[in-house]
Formats: sequence, structure tokens, C-alpha cells
Amino acid sequence: MNVHKNARLTPSGRVLLVQRIEQGWSVRRAAGSAGVSERTAYRWLDRYRAGDRVLHDRSSAPHRCRHRLAAMQVSRIEQLRRQRMTGPAIARSLGLARSTVGLVLRRLGLNRLAWLDPRPP
Repeated sequence: MNVHKNARLTPSGRVLLVQRIEQGWSVRRAAGSAGVSERTAYRWLDRYRAGDRVLHDRSSAPHRCRHRLAAMQVSRIEQLRRQRMTGPAIARSLGLARSTVGLVLRRLGLNRLAWLDPRPP
């Protein structure tokens, strides 16, 4: 795990914080000894009691994206691009925003028409 240089608590420090609270320390005292706020101590305590015994950092990336394009739409955009259609033309034909089509083409590595053909040796 990559702990940044200003982190107050490492995973072992978080476990120590929770163990102190479980041994009878007050949350305020345990948080003070660890150098974090009470709110942070309660956060780690809640995660520990929920079953997370290791207390590693979690990803901040969202779990899902409700407005993500369907795989069928992405493949259709790719198919039209390989037919050498421009981004705005693809957007008009599929009824999508030009910016959306541009993002998908960039993600697929097809945002430049010149990149569709292999480079000559």
C-alpha cells in the first residue's frame, strides 16, 4: 500500500487506535494519542466493527456510473469510426453529444483519423 508522507495513521496505527478503544480508552483519548480527530477515530472504529480488520485505505473511485454508455453504443461508435466517419457525424447519426463521442474515441485511441491506418514501414 502507498501511504503518503503526511499520513497520521498507517494501517497498523489504525488497528492500534481501535484496539485501545476496545480496551476501554475513551475515543477522545485514543484519538488524541494517535494525533487524529474524534471523527476520524469513530470512522475507523465503525469500519473495524463492520468487519474490516486490516483497515487499509479505500479507493475514492465511484463504485458505479449510472450514465455510462452501454457497451453496444461504444462498439457502434468504434465501428462507425473505422468506416472513417468524423466525430460530429457519428454523434449526429447516433443521437449523442459530440463531446461524448469525442471522449469515447479518445479512450479507444481512435480520436485521430490518421491513427486508423497502420504506419508504413
